[in-house]
Amino acid sequence: MLAEYLKIVFRNLGLRRTRSILTTIGIFIGIAAIVALISITYGMRVMIEEEFERLGKDRIIVTAGGGRYMLASLIAAVPLTEKDLEIVRDARGVEIATGILYKATQVNYKGEAKFAQVVGVVPQDLDVFKGAFEITKGRKLERDNEYAAIVGYELHVGSFFSKPVKLGDELEMFDKKFKVVGILERTGNKIDDSVVVVPLKVLRELSGIEDEITFIYVKTKSGYDPTKVAETIEEKLRKARNEKHGEESFYVQTSEQLLQRANLILALVELVLVGIASISLLVGGIGIMNTMYTNVLERTREIGIMKAVGARSSDVMLVFLLESGILGLLGGIVGVLLGTGVAIGIERLAIAQRITGFRAYLGLDLLLGALLFSFFVGVISGTLPARHAAKLNPVEALRYE
Repeated sequence: MLAEYLKIVFRNLGLRRTRSILTTIGIFIGIAAIVALISITYGMRVMIEEEFERLGKDRIIVTAGGGRYMLASLIAAVPLTEKDLEIVRDARGVEIATGILYKATQVNYKGEAKFAQVVGVVPQDLDVFKGAFEITKGRKLERDNEYAAIVGYELHVGSFFSKPVKLGDELEMFDKKFKVVGILERTGNKIDDSVVVVPLKVLRELSGIEDEITFIYVKTKSGYDPTKVAETIEEKLRKARNEKHGEESFYVQTSEQLLQRANLILALVELVLVGIASISLLVGGIGIMNTMYTNVLERTREIGIMKAVGARSSDVMLVFLLESGILGLLGGIVGVLLGTGVAIGIERLAIAQRITGFRAYLGLDLLLGALLFSFFVGVISGTLPARHAAKLNPVEALRYE
């Protein structure tokens, strides 16, 4: 019986091929957008989770500004200081705490000058940056290397300057020459891959920044809960700065909290974008409804004949529901193919831009879910026209011209 219904449905769709194609446009645009967006945001979520897994769950970051975003520390009215760093070091559960200073300045290399972020670190505390500043070539900074530097991956491969920076080359900053002793491992983030790392003491002397710290990085002791340690650090800093709860000029976050916040932002972005894409599905659904009403009017006599030869109202309704559902499904198939192509294209673009770790998600659950969703959109859109067709009086239908 179902095979007979499907035969009728595909015959009718074939007779009205142009109308059927135009009807599915709204559906396949919406489905394509949803598949591409979910695939990309899921891939970004996996990439971020892998990055935080690499950094470790025992890390805590203290930023200035009282904001939840690390960039706020660069423009904070009340910056972090060496005094704050000492307070953090004394907190229970802290194994290593070190300050890091960011300073944007002009970097000269072989006659070419560009602005870059110069990062000042304490050489003996580099273990706390494991996962963030991994050296792939050369060696670490040492205490007695005053004018030594480690460069990011983008400088090494020649994407930052027109010529690649190699081990042993010299960079000029603050009217001083720095010898390149190490190359950082590629992170996939162009900003992080374009930094120049130098000893913190040297950066302070040359930049004139005596006491300020951009971030404080903390590694917790084994067996301590990073969340509890973060609460202790926050309480100590609040007391030292004489600040009330909720009015802090700093912010303490564990790597787990940073991950949760990143996932929340991605989820919100995904929700908004999918909501926008759903407008296209709504338009497509209205298009299917309009088409099905037109089909009912054009096939009124056919409906009358069906009922005259014994078809029940439920049979008529099922035929029209199948027809609207298949219209939605056809749009869904095109949408899934298009959305998959967009997601793969963005993945290829990420690879071309040397963004590591990003993989578009194209699981069977996503693709089948999108197809089922498009089918149900079609069925729901065709419900009212199908009910109208089922309720037609066979005698009146046979008279219809």
